[in-house]
Amino acid sequence: MAFPADTSKTNKLERYNSYLRRLSSAKLLSASSKLLFRATLLATILLILLLILHYPLPLSIHSPSFSSPHRSLLTSFPPSFSPSLSRQIRLSATPRRSSGLSVLVTGAAGFIGTHCSLSLKKRGDGVVGLDNFNSYYDPSLKRARQALLARHSILILEADLNDSLLLSHLFSSYPFSHVLHLAAQAGVRYAAKNPHSYISSNVAALVSLFESAAKSADPQPAIVWASSSSVYGLNKKSPFSESDPTDNPASLYAATKKAGEAIAHTYNHIYGLSLTALRFFTVYGPMGRPDMAYFFFTKSILAGKPITIFRTADGKDVARDFTYIDDVVKGCLGALDTAEKSTGSPGGGPKSGPAQLRIYNLGNTSPVPVTKLVSILEGLLGVKAKKNVVTMPTNGDVPFTHANVSLAAGDFGYHPTTDLAAGLRKFVRWYVHYYGIKLKPSSGEAVAAQRL
Repeated sequence: MAFPADTSKTNKLERYNSYLRRLSSAKLLSASSKLLFRATLLATILLILLLILHYPLPLSIHSPSFSSPHRSLLTSFPPSFSPSLSRQIRLSATPRRSSGLSVLVTGAAGFIGTHCSLSLKKRGDGVVGLDNFNSYYDPSLKRARQALLARHSILILEADLNDSLLLSHLFSSYPFSHVLHLAAQAGVRYAAKNPHSYISSNVAALVSLFESAAKSADPQPAIVWASSSSVYGLNKKSPFSESDPTDNPASLYAATKKAGEAIAHTYNHIYGLSLTALRFFTVYGPMGRPDMAYFFFTKSILAGKPITIFRTADGKDVARDFTYIDDVVKGCLGALDTAEKSTGSPGGGPKSGPAQLRIYNLGNTSPVPVTKLVSILEGLLGVKAKKNVVTMPTNGDVPFTHANVSLAAGDFGYHPTTDLAAGLRKFVRWYVHYYGIKLKPSSGEAVAAQRL
């Protein structure tokens, strides 16, 4: 009788061989995975190195609503300026007169910034400008101002104050004696469209500036910065004085400027920064801002388009304390000249004592109804305006502004001298020249030009 073959040894041998094959495959897969991981890691590192070499660190943080393709001013890590740019900064910042100031002007391609930079340079002070050239209004006007400043040997760095790395390096690379901080997101009604731009420009950028000035500058500069008459909000007392309450802002813009004044108090108290806030009252004049009423009224009147004029709910004219740019510039320079040194230690160390903290109104002291402004423009342009009179909306505007400037007059001799008619004449003269417009022979400005 035949017995079945013993297959147990064969089965065991096959199972053992199968195990060895699985083990070998697992080891091979593991080795392959490790090799692939290392190759991927190496490729990633090489790619990062290539990106760093070909694309320098970003210059700034920009509001997504603004398109401004900046190139980095920093050329290495740790960050530094190129030797050529460093020389340009020193040349532009160095005063030409003994005891002259060395001023970093932010918002230098803006309306007030351009006029202040020119006046500082004219009297022999050193000036370096900084501007991000955003598109809140036509950047070509800012570029025209930049070209004007360049003709007067004033350097403007295209950068954003929220780039704390660049700002800190700028302060550590040159000992600015003063900062005139005019960069801001302006306008009341625009907040409904882009509220975040106000926080970025008026709050975050202010903190960035104060941080860098307190911790990176040696010595710490004295800072004069732009607040606004808007902080008075719904104040009914007239004229507005610096000691009046500012707890009822009527717009987000006003709220950010009020926040700025509180932030200034903090940095003055902790770090000993010398800080002066200037509350501007409706500044106007040549090279002004296209979003201001006098500017777009002029454009619409010449184009034969209707303009909207606000009245209060009880039928009264809206009035503003229109302040001519030359008067405001004198106030800015007066504040710079009387600013005391900061008392903090480099690196943000302990302060040696209390530092100067000031707030001033810079206005014209003579509120004028907006209807009067329109009447003056009609005479200068020789064109009758098509007026659409409506009740003022509750979107942030206030019925009137009126500055008490006695504090600025006493501390640095601020005395506005330009009335609205004279100031608008100078503005219209610039406007028609800049935009290549020929006025009718009967217009007030054309008649005045014939008499010259």
